[in-house]
Amino acid sequence: MLETFDTFQRVCYIIIAVVGVVFNLLAIVVLSRQKCGLSTCTTRYLVFMAAADLLAVISAVILRRMRFYFSGTFLYMYPYCNIIFVLMCATRDCSVWFTVNFTFDRFVLICCQKLKTRYCSGKTATVVLSTTGVLMCLKNAPFYFTSEPRVIIDNVPWFCDIKPSYFTDHGWVQYSRFDKVVVPLVPFAVILLFNVLTVRHILQVSRVRKTLKVQNKAETYNDPEMESRRRSVVLLFTISGSFILLWLTTLVDYLYYNVAGKNPSYYKPYEYIFGQVGYLLQNVSLCTNTFIYGVTQSKFRQELVSVVKYPVMTVILFIRKLNNKLTHEWCKSRRVFALNLQTKH
Repeated sequence: MLETFDTFQRVCYIIIAVVGVVFNLLAIVVLSRQKCGLSTCTTRYLVFMAAADLLAVISAVILRRMRFYFSGTFLYMYPYCNIIFVLMCATRDCSVWFTVNFTFDRFVLICCQKLKTRYCSGKTATVVLSTTGVLMCLKNAPFYFTSEPRVIIDNVPWFCDIKPSYFTDHGWVQYSRFDKVVVPLVPFAVILLFNVLTVRHILQVSRVRKTLKVQNKAETYNDPEMESRRRSVVLLFTISGSFILLWLTTLVDYLYYNVAGKNPSYYKPYEYIFGQVGYLLQNVSLCTNTFIYGVTQSKFRQELVSVVKYPVMTVILFIRKLNNKLTHEWCKSRRVFALNLQTKH
């Protein structure tokens, strides 16, 4: 049972690694062109989210997971394996909290008319995202001191094991709890809260506008502001909804771990599989945003096709030019050969 699941995991992580790198790179390139009809503020959030997801795929999937396919590499050496773990935690937290930042930004844009002019700007987005990134890096820096080398071979330390004091020392126990509160408990609560407030506000505004429409007795009543809000809401709910669904298993596993009080090292097979599925879905969430942009944003789809076609068309044009040049050279050499042949005769 566990062998079959491990094989399934290996295949899934290979797919996540390829899809995560390719699609997040495409999202960064497409969004950075700023031709998707999105505001500077929205574009800034989406680019930072894609960059965080890309770094998380590289650290959590390629460097940490894919190293199991290549035994004996320097990735197993201490402190490299420790550094990879810290990077994995930091990029994971940035990915999660950038989603929280985006959710709050959409809440302000839709529900806070007086605040949105000052808050929903590219400059504010940069400050918020940069501050969040720095805080997440500082928050995860102590993880570097939680590991120690498992064995030393020829004066070279190999592998990283968690120090026993991490599970018994009061300070480390509190830090571990703080880490789990920061991700995923608080992000879940914040995203759900702001989504509920956003839905409530939208329903209230919709009732008011329907009343105005009836009073005006207009058969066609175009409302550009409501259409803009609709696009923002669709993008918001798909991104935050995807995060909630894909992180839900991890949240349940964390709550089970604390309620049951069991050490994950002594999990039964089905408990182990449940926890690993949660971690797998957590990594799948690093690849979903590009699909969401493509489904919800028509201009993003157009720009994505344009970006994908550009290198293909460049290669085709290069091959055609090379073929024409070779054909020209071949014809030229034939003519020279024919002239030389006539001269000899």
